[in-house]
Amino acid sequence: MTDEQPHPLDQALALTAQAPGHYTGHTSAAYWNMVGPYGGISAATVLAAVLRHPEALGEPVALTVNYAAALAEGAFTLQAVPERTNRSTQHWTVRVLQPPGPGQPETVVTTATVLTAARRETWSASDSPMPEVPSPAECPAIAPMFPVQWLQRYEMRPVSGLLPQVWDGREADSASCLWVRDAPPRPLDFPALAALADVFYPRVWRRRALQVPAGTVSLTVYFHADAALLARTGSGHLLAQARAQEFRAGFFDQSAQLWNQAGTLLATSHQIVYYKE
Repeated sequence: MTDEQPHPLDQALALTAQAPGHYTGHTSAAYWNMVGPYGGISAATVLAAVLRHPEALGEPVALTVNYAAALAEGAFTLQAVPERTNRSTQHWTVRVLQPPGPGQPETVVTTATVLTAARRETWSASDSPMPEVPSPAECPAIAPMFPVQWLQRYEMRPVSGLLPQVWDGREADSASCLWVRDAPPRPLDFPALAALADVFYPRVWRRRALQVPAGTVSLTVYFHADAALLARTGSGHLLAQARAQEFRAGFFDQSAQLWNQAGTLLATSHQIVYYKE
């Protein structure tokens, strides 16, 4: 994108600093979901606020976002506080606030914690190798599955685990795998990676072919890449894989992994999702 036309993600992540750690922002129509913003853009916004703080140390290691209420269309306030800074790690709390109605005081809609750190060179290994799958060029891109705006912000090339073709309650495994990147392509950074970690449709729709109401309650992303690795990844596709582990009493969990095209694991995530009959 040109300077005159910023990328939709950069527009969505625009924040105005009112004081160190205190920002105002506005929801983005480009990342709107069925009810409220796409959860990934909320996670990206929280992380962007921490990284822009003048006291920020190092790079992200972990991010947890708790979606306490749906963010309504319009302005919001974000507060990022470095609760403790050690020699190489820093622990943050973040709150997003918005008035529930005109003339009413702000209430919390999102809480989050962020761990950043000054990474050091150590022995490294991977116990989660990238699966052998066809290349992005061999996997056709698909049109958005639902008429929501955020799906248009990503190029998705499914490998396996598509949505059910018939919503008949038939059971299947919960796994999905796809190549994905921002649309239009954009060099990868930490907020973009956080957003991509939430790109999967609800696992309950795959596991049991019923389109029941579902929504993420809490999302955690672990960053295994540093900024240099993200720069080498550039605007290439990521291989994203997700699977649920347990469905019970109205909640299920989902674990996910994201690799770059070179086969390096960039991030893993875990989330708990509410669903109902």
